[in-house]
Amino acid sequence: MGLRLLTLAPRQGWTWISRAAAVWRRRPLSFIGLFATFLFTVILLMSLVPVIGGLLGMALVPLLSLGFMIATRSALAGGPINAAMFVAGLRAPDRQRRRSQWLLCAAYAGASVGVVLLSDWLDGGSLEALMQAMAKAPPDASSPAVAAALADPQLIWGLLLRSALAAALSVPFWHASALVHWHGQGAVQALFSSTLAVWRGRAAFLVYGLGWAAVMLAVSLLSMLLVLLLGSKAVGFMAMLVGLALSALFYVSLWFSFADSFGDDLHDGSSASDKPAIAPSV
Repeated sequence: MGLRLLTLAPRQGWTWISRAAAVWRRRPLSFIGLFATFLFTVILLMSLVPVIGGLLGMALVPLLSLGFMIATRSALAGGPINAAMFVAGLRAPDRQRRRSQWLLCAAYAGASVGVVLLSDWLDGGSLEALMQAMAKAPPDASSPAVAAALADPQLIWGLLLRSALAAALSVPFWHASALVHWHGQGAVQALFSSTLAVWRGRAAFLVYGLGWAAVMLAVSLLSMLLVLLLGSKAVGFMAMLVGLALSALFYVSLWFSFADSFGDDLHDGSSASDKPAIAPSV
């Protein structure tokens, strides 16, 4: 199936965040509850089946992205938001779309495991050592093991490597589930189309990434200020709520990146049809 691939201006990367914030403010509890439901489901799977549950949790990430796109699209039209939207992609009327969604889930889980294993091998297990040391460290007390793990020079390298690999993995999957759901593309074609769209709009996605970095920096500075004023215990619960809110806001913004890349008539603001240039069909 052919589809239009629109040209993105760099400034659109920031508008994805601002538009997402505007929609999020209309239904904050609904979006936060949606993300919390997914998070609780993954935690439950991991507790019931420790090894397989973690793998299933990674496999569900494409459905998380698609579910939030469907929820955001529904919110823009004044419709409902509910957890059933997470499985909407698996309830498509034709078998081919359902099969493609399953293939994307399996591919994402397999690629994520590969990223983790490769990162552990290249950084010598420094991050895993830190996590184990922190788990064994007594509360409210310094730990030599934690200090030693933090001093490992491979730790920073490992964190940078994981971030780079995770970013690379997100590119083919960014639009893939939505392309299967709304445009009927097969799994491989959707992965290719997503990669092409992100590459063509790389300036906008760079601004988008920098925008999120600025948001996270501002939140971190505010958190540090509150810890100094109120203490870490008082800020702990607040930090959890802020984390849920920001996570939900991020997933809300995915819809706008998709709509600007491929076109949709449910924008709250300038529509995709206003974009001046259109690339050849992919």
